[in-house]
Amino acid sequence: MMTVSAIKALVDEGDARADTSKVPRLSTDFLNRYSEALMLIELAADDDGVVDDLRAWRSVTYREHFEGSPLRCTPSALAAYDRLAPACRAGFEDLCRAMSRLVETATALLAERRVGLEPATIVEVASDALRRQISRAAQFINANGTVEIGNVESRVLQAEIDALLAR
Repeated sequence: MMTVSAIKALVDEGDARADTSKVPRLSTDFLNRYSEALMLIELAADDDGVVDDLRAWRSVTYREHFEGSPLRCTPSALAAYDRLAPACRAGFEDLCRAMSRLVETATALLAERRVGLEPATIVEVASDALRRQISRAAQFINANGTVEIGNVESRVLQAEIDALLAR
């Protein structure tokens, strides 16, 4: 995993080669959607009513998020997204789908309340995995899509989800 300073070095290197006022930038505002889901998952261990809020949570794509957004950064965020190399965009979209599946799986498990599967365990596993995935997505966005997002940790995440479901 890249450190913040390594990402900053990559961004600074890219910025040195371009006029940053003219270079469209990706925006982390999109990740607020997943941060909200994370907060709800963490609250669900102590409050059964939060599960209804989690059921109402919906995943949207990066493009959908900004197409419906009044933020000033919207044109830049969409332009930067359009400029991503297809493989980079696909890796980011795969990561977003993995985060959405995690939220949906945690929601289903918290709603089901299976005997032997404590809500605290679900919350612990799901929140840790989601926090790591949000961090990876933030690194990608902060580097303006110039870092390799990779799929290795996504497979690890899916294995964690599968193990949780097997309990």
